[in-house]
Amino acid sequence: MDETAVTPGKTAPSEVLPRFAAGPVAAVVLAQVAVLTALSGRYGFHRDELYFLAAGDRPAWGYVDQPPITPLLARAATELFGSTPAGLRVAATFCGAVTVVLVALVARELGGGRGAQTLAAAATALSAYVLVVTHMLSTNTADMLLWTAIAFLGLRLLRTGDGRWWLAIGAAVGVTFANKWLVLVLLAALGIALLVTGPRAVFVSGWMIGGVAIAAALMAPVLFWQAGHEFPMLTVAGGISAGDGPESRILFVPMQLVYLSPFLVPVWAAGLVRLWRDPDLRWARAYALSYPVACVILVLVGGKPYYALPLLLILLAAGAEPTVRWLAGSGRRLRRACAGVLAVLGIASSVVIGLPVLPASALAGPVLAVNRDQGEQLGWPELTATVARAWQRIPAERRRSAVILTGNYGQAGAIERFGAGFGLPRPYSNHMSYADWGPPPDTLTGPVLYVGKLRPEARAVFGGCERVAVQDNGLPNGEQGTDISLCAPPSAPWSRIWPRLRHFY
Repeated sequence: MDETAVTPGKTAPSEVLPRFAAGPVAAVVLAQVAVLTALSGRYGFHRDELYFLAAGDRPAWGYVDQPPITPLLARAATELFGSTPAGLRVAATFCGAVTVVLVALVARELGGGRGAQTLAAAATALSAYVLVVTHMLSTNTADMLLWTAIAFLGLRLLRTGDGRWWLAIGAAVGVTFANKWLVLVLLAALGIALLVTGPRAVFVSGWMIGGVAIAAALMAPVLFWQAGHEFPMLTVAGGISAGDGPESRILFVPMQLVYLSPFLVPVWAAGLVRLWRDPDLRWARAYALSYPVACVILVLVGGKPYYALPLLLILLAAGAEPTVRWLAGSGRRLRRACAGVLAVLGIASSVVIGLPVLPASALAGPVLAVNRDQGEQLGWPELTATVARAWQRIPAERRRSAVILTGNYGQAGAIERFGAGFGLPRPYSNHMSYADWGPPPDTLTGPVLYVGKLRPEARAVFGGCERVAVQDNGLPNGEQGTDISLCAPPSAPWSRIWPRLRHFY
């Protein structure tokens, strides 16, 4: 169907879309890429990035706490651009740039002209959440891009009425499922919203069956892996919900106003109202309802507040056109002056919160309260050096049979990444998928250097432990104050005690 086809939910042909603002959007993307690239090597690897690198070195259809897409991105980026923070984060920068283009295309899909598309692109690139997840690689980095892609393809389907878009949607859903299962929340929210607001005709299509088949085919390997391992991701998700659920529910609504930027709330709020009220966008009304539906689902299951943020980018795109019109209205000089001041404040706060522009010593306080991931990019070589000094306390003849065991994947990832430079052997850990990559050989019957707080199950299998070092470099992250203990050899072969030591939290 062409751009003027009759669309579901509308009684008149849709208008030809505005031209894509290729020049201004490209300028935004180039500036975004330049800034992210310039700062990508500052600080260091995040603990999750160290884990992704370890997982990428052990490719599989799944891991206990995530599907394979993000570890594969980490592997590809470091193979192509170098095993450094800057090399790894090329993947995050790429995801951010494509997301900005997609948001501009969403604004165009909703009738936004050159100014609206440029505003949508710039606001997306400069929002705090987008800066956080595009500075470092995380599962949310890819999820943001993929959710935005699904939303854009859905808009194409609704506007044109061309059922062939179901095939692209199915492919996007399948790939997204291989990154994070949160896509099920997006599908539920959009599905419920479409059933309530229409156009319901999109569900009566043979192409939809094709899209579902494509999605199912792409999901199958991930589901089979999880089924073969007794669905550990559900265990991990249940633990996260139980541990963080109450706090997430309390903070859910306030953080919706903060994560993108408080200064962008009027823009995305205008987008929500526009999608709901504008008769010319009746075909897209479901997108106004899908965001609150997703929020309700996430609150019920104890999901984190930022899980719903990709849908806010769609509302931001929808609000760009009325914002441009408002800026061009009566008293536009005063309006633009006020908007300029707010933009400067918004950009400054987003950059400080989302990017590593402050000295490490200045992070404690409000910055870490909003974005604790800043601190998690610090101190990993220093922790490895502390472990190396403790390792040297073991007599040389006993080191050959000794084991380094860590309490979490960040510690194991750091020692695996930096340990060779300090003369350390491969570390082992019982945390998350690291437990699947062990145990140590039963021939290693020497002492155990345990990194982290000793868990009860660890105390039960070691003859005795003595704290020999404490990580203390003054950096504001989760490893400040980490204990390092020297323990007696395990009471039984590693292969026998390993299942007892495993933990997910």
